[in-house]
Amino acid sequence: MAISEGDKLPAATMHMMKDGRPTAVTTDDLFAGKKVVLFAVPGAYTPTCSQAHLPGFVVNADAIKAKGVDEIICVSVNDAFVMDSWGSDKNADELLMVGDGNGEFAKALGLEMDGSGFGLGTRSQRYAMIVDDGVVTKLNVEAPGQFEISSAEAMLEAL
Repeated sequence: MAISEGDKLPAATMHMMKDGRPTAVTTDDLFAGKKVVLFAVPGAYTPTCSQAHLPGFVVNADAIKAKGVDEIICVSVNDAFVMDSWGSDKNADELLMVGDGNGEFAKALGLEMDGSGFGLGTRSQRYAMIVDDGVVTKLNVEAPGQFEISSAEAMLEAL
């Protein structure tokens, strides 16, 4: 069963680069006591993710944070090295680029998808959420192949 608005995020451990090495971060580290906009993409460097989804949050980061958001987090079923490199390539300095390398967070949320038909294995669905102190207050999950309601602009409007 997929996570819903009003639910607390499940405990999970992911990884991000710190001081040149992958470092474990928990959902408590990322969300406790903070207002966070989290968006998930099926894969770093994939077309929609690289050309529209991530760039929208890069361009709108200041406006989103001006609405009282402490962090903007991009998560994908990729490793921390890939997420860090992708963030650097896309000038995502204002975002936390987090790797859910084993897909454990996506699965815990009930938002994994089967991308094996495209050679991608298990990935995350495309979605965005607003999380307040670990509780989902807004959740926009895209229909397969769509990119509308999880955009930076849609999340800015929801704030």
